[in-house]
Amino acid sequence: MGAAPKTEEKTAVLSQTEKKDAEDANLFQLGMEKTDFGKPDSLRYKVLHMVLQEGYDNAIGELKEFSQMDSEYPKFKQKVERYIAHCIDLVYAIKAKRNFPGISSLTRAKQQELMEKFKEHYKELQFMLRKIEKVEADLRIEDARSTIYVIRALWLAALSLVLIWFVTEIFRGLALTSGVVMDDLIDKTTNFLFDLVGW
Repeated sequence: MGAAPKTEEKTAVLSQTEKKDAEDANLFQLGMEKTDFGKPDSLRYKVLHMVLQEGYDNAIGELKEFSQMDSEYPKFKQKVERYIAHCIDLVYAIKAKRNFPGISSLTRAKQQELMEKFKEHYKELQFMLRKIEKVEADLRIEDARSTIYVIRALWLAALSLVLIWFVTEIFRGLALTSGVVMDDLIDKTTNFLFDLVGW
């Protein structure tokens, strides 16, 4: 009774190992490396893995869900909607090439041609997903820049106010004091000169 769960566990581990080997073989055929998938939590990673594992409907669902998500950047949806639509078209094209009916009855040259088209579509899908990431990164940078501009403007405004206050204080307080001092200095100098002359 204890052997059955262990057997199921071994089967699951073997299944995962076989799946990983098949995935690595597909990567090798596509001329890609694991780093081409991006971060594990990114849209590119999810969609490319789903397509590689022939989960086309899941990949399309992920793309549609991503397009309907609220973004912190107002222009984001508008900028990426055509890229997402093109990605969905590419997933359909890849599905059609990979699941071509009667592929085994085609000549070797035609099979090779289908494989080349599949590779082209897959690389274009990867490129389009990178473009979506780039749009998001550009908007993040633009947002950071605008924040920096606002902070800089506030800092300059505060500095201007301090300088105006300082200059006002100088002319209001120090100028009056310096006027009294200068007046006293002129009086003393004049008195000294008159005393020297004898008047």
